[in-house]
Amino acid sequence: MLPRSYFFDLGLFVVLLGQSVAQADSGGVVGLALLPEQVLESSSKHFPGILDSLAAQRAAQGRAVAAEGAFDLVFESDGYSRTDGFYNGSLIGGSVTQPLRRMGASVYGGYDVSRGDFPIYEDSSFTSRGGQIKVGVLFSLLRDRDIDERRFAENDALLELEQAQFDVLLTRIGIQQRALIAYWRWVTAGRQLQVYKELLELAKDRAFGLEVQVRKGNLAQIYLTENLQNITRRQALALSAERNYRATTNALAFYYRDGNGETWFVGSERLPAEADLRGISVAPVISVNDSIEELKRRPELLKLKTAMERAQKRAELSENELKPRLDFGMELANGLGDQGEGGPSRDSNDVIVGFEFSVPLERRFAKGRLAEAASDLESLRQQRRELEDQLGVGLRNILLDLDVAKQLVDLASLEVEQSETLRQAESQRFEQGASDFFLVNVREETAADARIRYFTAALEKYIARANYDAATVNLTQLGLR
Repeated sequence: MLPRSYFFDLGLFVVLLGQSVAQADSGGVVGLALLPEQVLESSSKHFPGILDSLAAQRAAQGRAVAAEGAFDLVFESDGYSRTDGFYNGSLIGGSVTQPLRRMGASVYGGYDVSRGDFPIYEDSSFTSRGGQIKVGVLFSLLRDRDIDERRFAENDALLELEQAQFDVLLTRIGIQQRALIAYWRWVTAGRQLQVYKELLELAKDRAFGLEVQVRKGNLAQIYLTENLQNITRRQALALSAERNYRATTNALAFYYRDGNGETWFVGSERLPAEADLRGISVAPVISVNDSIEELKRRPELLKLKTAMERAQKRAELSENELKPRLDFGMELANGLGDQGEGGPSRDSNDVIVGFEFSVPLERRFAKGRLAEAASDLESLRQQRRELEDQLGVGLRNILLDLDVAKQLVDLASLEVEQSETLRQAESQRFEQGASDFFLVNVREETAADARIRYFTAALEKYIARANYDAATVNLTQLGLR
């Protein structure tokens, strides 16, 4: 009888290795056991879906940088000269303007220098002989004080980038979850195929002994026919298991890729053995309440939270447009050098203050935008509430699946041990002539079915754990940093 430890928690991966389906490894190292962390590392670096989401994130980064351009330092220069006519004045100047984020302000500085005469309606063009320098500041006291189109666009672009980052994380979590499940299904299918191959080999090995017994007259010819029927049935089971194994190999290759991002079809010789997976187990999970608390880290919820922030900013921008405008400005001007053609009135040091005031009267456009933004915000609140409830129910179901799967694995392990004991005992009785050929076949197939059920239960446990790690954003278990 095989020891109980043979069928412990990792028994899914410890079954006899033996002969398996030969399938060439198209990607690289052959014979080295493929471990789950290798699959996770490969999919995290080379899976096209992740690369696509990263490209979308870079696009959002570009839009964020473009939005910051509204606050770039701007240099302007202009000039003109009257080449004909009564007046011969020439003017050239330049200015630098720096928009600021606080109070919708901007500061500027400039320098102008002129020569010649100007008509009275261009009296402001006169400067001192050395020119004139100006510095000033403009800022808003009501509308555009806390938010304006430029600041809204910058903030919205940053929030969009944050959403893109959550999209990347959500994509990576989903892909790693599916890659992990594909790996365990590949391992399970390989071990199940081995069970059916061993079952087939038992029938083939028994054929020679039965032929000898029939020739000696110890057994009837019908025993050979019955064994051939067993061989045929077991060949069909092995063929079906082989098809399933090849399908899981193809599914695994979708996530397990080489350095160039090409699909990598691994051979059956890379199925892991007990020693390769000795350190892998389903670690204990945290309590239900703590697990529910971990849901706050879900990218979907964080993305919705960011969407609500964007909607809130749109509402604030609409509220801003309902306010009257009161802009205030102050400018200092200083002439340089000797008095110019404009006379003493154009050669003084000036301090200029001013304001601009306007009131929107009907304000229907702003009111409509405010109502739209408020509706969007309320819709997002309800979406978030629904998503929180949905994720909570889903996590409770995952915890239930995980708990039941663990119990089923224990029961299946016990069933494997019991059925193996009966199989060995029946085989010994048959060799001693004390058992029926039919009972031997039944015991063999019952033992094989028990092992298959064990593998299936273990697979469900590992799938439940992968789902749990994805639901609680356990990046370490998913091979993400």
